[in-house]
Amino acid sequence: MTPSVPTARRSSLSSALGLGEKLFSSASERRFARAIETGLVAVEEGLSHEMSFADNLADVTSRYLLDAGGKRVRPTLTLLTAQLGEGNSASVISAAEAVEITHLASLYHDDVMDEANMRRGVPTAQVVWGNSVAILTGDLLFARASKLVASLGEAAITLQADTFERLCIGQLHETVGPREGEDPIEHYIQVLSDKTGSLIAAAAQMGIIFGNAPVEFRVPVTVFGEKIGIAFQLIDDVIDLSAEGEETGKTPGTDLRSGVATLPLLYLRELAQTDATAAALLERIERDVTAAQSPGESEREAEIAAAIAELRDHEVTARTLAEAHRWAREAVEALAPLPDGPVKKALTRFADTIVDRSH
Repeated sequence: MTPSVPTARRSSLSSALGLGEKLFSSASERRFARAIETGLVAVEEGLSHEMSFADNLADVTSRYLLDAGGKRVRPTLTLLTAQLGEGNSASVISAAEAVEITHLASLYHDDVMDEANMRRGVPTAQVVWGNSVAILTGDLLFARASKLVASLGEAAITLQADTFERLCIGQLHETVGPREGEDPIEHYIQVLSDKTGSLIAAAAQMGIIFGNAPVEFRVPVTVFGEKIGIAFQLIDDVIDLSAEGEETGKTPGTDLRSGVATLPLLYLRELAQTDATAAALLERIERDVTAAQSPGESEREAEIAAAIAELRDHEVTARTLAEAHRWAREAVEALAPLPDGPVKKALTRFADTIVDRSH
């Protein structure tokens, strides 16, 4: 039986990212905001077309996460940077679609690797259809994104290939963990840069390339994308501990329960070397999470929830939040070479929205 997924509301995606017309005052800035909205409508229509398959099963599984929603962060970034050049050309729209399809494909694979149960408020694909179908669906979407990219020429193909390589390397390093003598926190930040920052940076570059913007803007928006991608994921680390499970669509501490060491836990491990209270909390988390993964140990839920709540209120989580804001500030600082105007203003607001989100 095919699961029912409510169609997401997409009428004001840029407003959801803090990029609505209220941000802009002049007539030219308002035209800029409308261009982003118009571009997102075109991207959404294109995604619906590009992610349709003649095969019924492939069509259902491939559209599953698309129909579950999402804020379309990456296509929005492509559209924003394209405004530094000629704006919403057909190539820009295709590039934005390719970036989003690549992102969706990676989610199917990530959820298998992480053994996640929920994504965007619905059961993950492997929960519904199993690991093999979820992996093959991700592969189908990577293939569809590649077809789109191929139509854009060699520059797009190279950028897509480089980004896909980094996505895979990031997942590989996350799976294997830090090597002996490697700093776990530095290792983790590099994983975030590869798994999240690389695709957001590619989205920003796509807008410059296919919007025919000045070539000197490519490096600033690439650095912006890399850094804001890290900030984005660090905020996710904080959200993972949120008590608002109904809003996030995830059980508090989902990553911890799956054995994923997010930055609050890495900070706690570092602190536990010299702080007895931190060491005791770390021992409880590791003991209770390990026990809960064993058959017949579900009664440990109360202890796990209490430990996660304590971690949420601990200084290491506040430190993670501060680190996310630091990366966001550096992302905005990288935009200095861009001309003042609605694009820089929107990208700055984009960064603020990323770190201020709660779910």
